Amino acid sequence: MANKNPEAQRLEVADNYRNWKKWGPYLAERQWGTVREDYSEHGESWEFIDHDKARSNAYRWGEEGIGGFCDSREILCLAPAFWNGNDSILKERLFGLTNNQGNHGEDVKELYFHQVSTPTHTYNKYLYKYPHSKFPYTELVNVNASRGRHEDEFEILDTGCFKDSAYFDCFIEYAKAGVDDILMKVTVVNRGNKAADLHVLPHFWFRNFWKHNIKHERPSIKSTNKFAAQSSSPRNGDYYFYHEGGEQLFCENETNNKRIYNIKNDVPYVKDGIHEHVVNNQKTVNPKKMGSKMAVWHKFNLKAGEEKSVKVRLSKEALNDPWTDFDAIFNQRIQECEDFYTDIIQKDLPEQRQELARKAFSGLLWTKQFYYFDVFKWLFGGPGESKPQRTNMRNYSWQHLTNRHIISMPDKWEYPWYAAWDLAFHMASFVEIDPYFAKQQLLLFLEESYMHPNGQIPAYEWNFSDVNPPVHSYAVWKVYEKDKAKTGKGDTTFLEKAFHKLQINYTWWVNQKDKNGTNLFEGGFLGLDNIGVFDRNHMPAGITRMQQADATSWMAMFSINMLRISLELAETNKVYEEAAANFFRHFLNIAWAMHHIGKKDISLWDDDDNFYYDVVEMDNGSTDRLRVRSLVGVIPMFAVEIIHKDLFEDLKEFRFRANRIIKTRPDLASLISNLEKANEDGNFMFSIMRGFRLEHLLKRLLDEGEFLSDYGIRSLSKYHEKYPFVFQHHGHHQIQYESGESRSNMFGGNSNWRGPIWMPLNYMIIQSLRKYYTFYGDEYTYEFPTGSGNKLNLKQIANELTKRLIKLFEPNEEGKFPYHSEDADQVFTKDEHFKNEHFFYEFFDGDSGKGLGASHQTGWTSLIANLVMEMDED
Repeated sequence: MANKNPEAQRLEVADNYRNWKKWGPYLAERQWGTVREDYSEHGESWEFIDHDKARSNAYRWGEEGIGGFCDSREILCLAPAFWNGNDSILKERLFGLTNNQGNHGEDVKELYFHQVSTPTHTYNKYLYKYPHSKFPYTELVNVNASRGRHEDEFEILDTGCFKDSAYFDCFIEYAKAGVDDILMKVTVVNRGNKAADLHVLPHFWFRNFWKHNIKHERPSIKSTNKFAAQSSSPRNGDYYFYHEGGEQLFCENETNNKRIYNIKNDVPYVKDGIHEHVVNNQKTVNPKKMGSKMAVWHKFNLKAGEEKSVKVRLSKEALNDPWTDFDAIFNQRIQECEDFYTDIIQKDLPEQRQELARKAFSGLLWTKQFYYFDVFKWLFGGPGESKPQRTNMRNYSWQHLTNRHIISMPDKWEYPWYAAWDLAFHMASFVEIDPYFAKQQLLLFLEESYMHPNGQIPAYEWNFSDVNPPVHSYAVWKVYEKDKAKTGKGDTTFLEKAFHKLQINYTWWVNQKDKNGTNLFEGGFLGLDNIGVFDRNHMPAGITRMQQADATSWMAMFSINMLRISLELAETNKVYEEAAANFFRHFLNIAWAMHHIGKKDISLWDDDDNFYYDVVEMDNGSTDRLRVRSLVGVIPMFAVEIIHKDLFEDLKEFRFRANRIIKTRPDLASLISNLEKANEDGNFMFSIMRGFRLEHLLKRLLDEGEFLSDYGIRSLSKYHEKYPFVFQHHGHHQIQYESGESRSNMFGGNSNWRGPIWMPLNYMIIQSLRKYYTFYGDEYTYEFPTGSGNKLNLKQIANELTKRLIKLFEPNEEGKFPYHSEDADQVFTKDEHFKNEHFFYEFFDGDSGKGLGASHQTGWTSLIANLVMEMDED
């Protein structure tokens, strides 16, 4: 431990949230418009609490803020608010469009950046950009409402409110002096060429946990002098809140019933009291200086280029002088943060790529969130509560689900709820910076309060029963491998815990998604949204079932992952050899079934097109391939694992069982790569795709007229731009290539893309190519791009694809980033205070590379850091 930097040392003791991780950026960036806060009768989540009501409504399940901090149970919260003197709203939360307002679904309309964070959150920095002029709420709503799905979204930079740099940079920083000693500094800078007013209001408040649980008393925050306050609650004792200057304002974190429901308020000073006092000069704050919510009001007139800082400190201990060591602690934590990333990220990488990896990891750390949702209480009310009036009993079959943890979110504004397969990809990045957290998160979703008793892993709060691709086993093995490589010792306790629960999940897939017992699977849309010719969750009449190339391939990959995990466990416990043989048989059965469908033995692989397609079975007994060239047909690549012969030497029971299967059913083994012969390095390859199938698939994948873009692999082949696929069956069903957001409203809302580049599956493609290279080596080369005559081996191809993805985040010769729109590019290229900031978009235009979907920090796009660090050009 002595040779490790201080942050690495803290990680070794941060095994629970009573230590250094107790406080962090766990506050949501949006709590309004979520399912868990929806208490409407008919399930109108976006309308029940919208942005306008949010300032007046006390939430049931969580809190929100701009660059906020809270403890791991979200009892106490800390976040700044701002007011430029022109807005009609105190800026306590980020603004965006609801699903019904945006022409491409919900979308945040603010500029903010998660700049840096350590894994234990001993140092965090966030940047919010706030215009001098009145915030264009109405314009953003109205212009987007006037645009159709075929038009771009109208963004905050399009309004012109940042013209001539007439904005404030608001830097929000946190440093920890100890586990329960939190320092917060808000530094505001006038970037414009004229003086401008800015009000800065650090907020300190309790989540309203007392209203919905009769055993909890109302907590209090009371002024102790003009520079300090004290919070008290039986749940967390006393804390001392210190501030320099400013005016103390107090109210209660209670709903303004009068404003929202036109009924009498329960208390005189309600949640929006501070807003009303500051913005509208109302007497709505408690003159006795006490409540469950407080703020400290600072008023500045900043000259052009001037900056001011506001300091606060929250401590479990009463401090005689909270400021003497304040700056020294910040400087120390900043240096420790630098040292941590210097040790994590390779020093031989170009500085620009080191910074990209640092920002990607930091954004991922910033998007942790306290997520609280008890479905039974949400459906029926808790002790002492009246039963909610619900016609729409959403998630009724998930009454066991009780979530109350810090969880990695896909995006804390656009998706402030977990998504199971997003989280699995997040952990592939988290293991690089915090292996313990990665393991803890993966096990969390396998716990009895998450996983359904039938074995299903919950998808997301809009519908926990939706089916996400089964990538949890992939993430478990990835995290185990990476952690073992770092420490030199495999965490078999973690692996064994995960394995037993994953067996239950595997059985759910077999029982629920292969109801005919044919080893061919139907998962529905599986997150791939509009790249299908129709909604695979609601197929046209007359189709009895669909054999999905992606669902079946995901299950083949699941089988291989479980095989590999069981072989690893068998090294120390021979009992797992039997499990390994079982998953080996499952894998062979799936591989065989992919090529023997129905009485005519139709295959998911099309020998004419040399591609994998979904196959539909009609009620008249006929079958038909859906010849859509999409990622659906690429996913079979992922069912590959390389295992060295040394692993088998002591596993006599597994070898006996595997050989018996091969000898008795050579037709099964013949469909996959040779398992009886290792390559010259002693490696065996387990894979659905034999050499010729891989070769033909790569011809399409690496064709710039099909899947290969300048910026990665498209999710739909560009072939369909000229040749749309049409399926005539109980109506006209058609799919055509679109490089960006889809014009089809098949799924509505944000499920609106067809052709773009999607980081997680690009990452999987590259990982798979590296595995194939481990087996085939330099001997096998392929054209890159197809038709160019330029031959590369599979590792080189993986590197070239990586370079194209990294190119999204690197300026071109003109200093422009591909992912910015033209309007955004003008700002990000020319304004020195924008140049070094990154957005991590949900996906990217398949032709131009423009960023689309959720914009600020989509968790799985942080995989760009993995790609930067894993590229091997030797």
